[in-house]
Amino acid sequence: MRDPPSDEPPIYRSFPDLVATLESILLRNGTSDEVARVLATNCASAERDGSQSHGLFRMTGYVKNLRSGFVDGRSVPNIRDAGSAFLYVDAGNGYARPALESAMPRAIGKARSAGACVLAIGNAHHNGPLWLDVEPFAEVGLVAIGVVNSVTYVVPHGGRKRLYGTNPMAFAVPRMDGQVLLFDQATAAMAHGEVAVAARENKLLPEGIGLDASGLPTRSPQAILEGGALLPFGGHKGSSIAMMIDILAGALTSSNFSHQVDWSAHPGAESAHTGETIILIDPTRGNGSLRMFTQRIEDLVAAMADAGQTRLPGERRLAARKLAAERGIAIAPAMWKQLMVL
Repeated sequence: MRDPPSDEPPIYRSFPDLVATLESILLRNGTSDEVARVLATNCASAERDGSQSHGLFRMTGYVKNLRSGFVDGRSVPNIRDAGSAFLYVDAGNGYARPALESAMPRAIGKARSAGACVLAIGNAHHNGPLWLDVEPFAEVGLVAIGVVNSVTYVVPHGGRKRLYGTNPMAFAVPRMDGQVLLFDQATAAMAHGEVAVAARENKLLPEGIGLDASGLPTRSPQAILEGGALLPFGGHKGSSIAMMIDILAGALTSSNFSHQVDWSAHPGAESAHTGETIILIDPTRGNGSLRMFTQRIEDLVAAMADAGQTRLPGERRLAARKLAAERGIAIAPAMWKQLMVL
């Protein structure tokens, strides 16, 4: 059953205005100026790009994590040069995005000099969309693959209880004329944030998304969230990819596996204290020039269209971004009211 539609028209805010609003909320709740700037920009960017599950919807979680003491909103990332093509960043029990931004220039430099770079971020809390983490690297001509392990919500294929997080992965590659081709997807049948949005709006889910607390298939998002579990996409295939991501983002970064996250000592907390790994590749090492590489990408995009694919991965986000630039970011009045009391 859906909530009745609101008669109130959306509130429109420019991107800079929304960032400023979010910054003030984060500062009131104990972050440093730099952390507030980075998180506000990231959250506003997700909302601008049309992500209900990873945009303003996440602000309450940011604040809960900060108020509970589960996340250090003033931490300063520590970057360690771990090899000619390896950077390790200790996020200091802070959010992952500020740690990522602190290491971006050095990671790009290593990818240029060595041809590739592994950027491992540990002791971190990742709450935003993963596509925004890989997109900046593609914009400067690199191929980027990102993975994050999250709080345990997913039962492994053939299993009986939660083990993995929704463990998303994202991929971004440069195209001609500065464009980017990217995707961002969970290894669960549906992202946890999307299930939470469906629960808030009293919407039923499609078949095959999750189980209730008794282990029976359910379309109820509330049943999945209240003791149930999500299923991996593609059965054993998605389960194997979730395992790989738990290793790359958890073990490789010296961080928790999804099932090891424990916020019991911090009532109200709800983020994953885990890790993130981004792998960067300089495509000019294999193709000789960026133009040659991006032309190959355009050839593939043309072949996809010829095969009948009508929409590219990430296309809806870019359309939402363009619309927001023209008219402002549309915000539901109820969401705006929630923000004003944080």
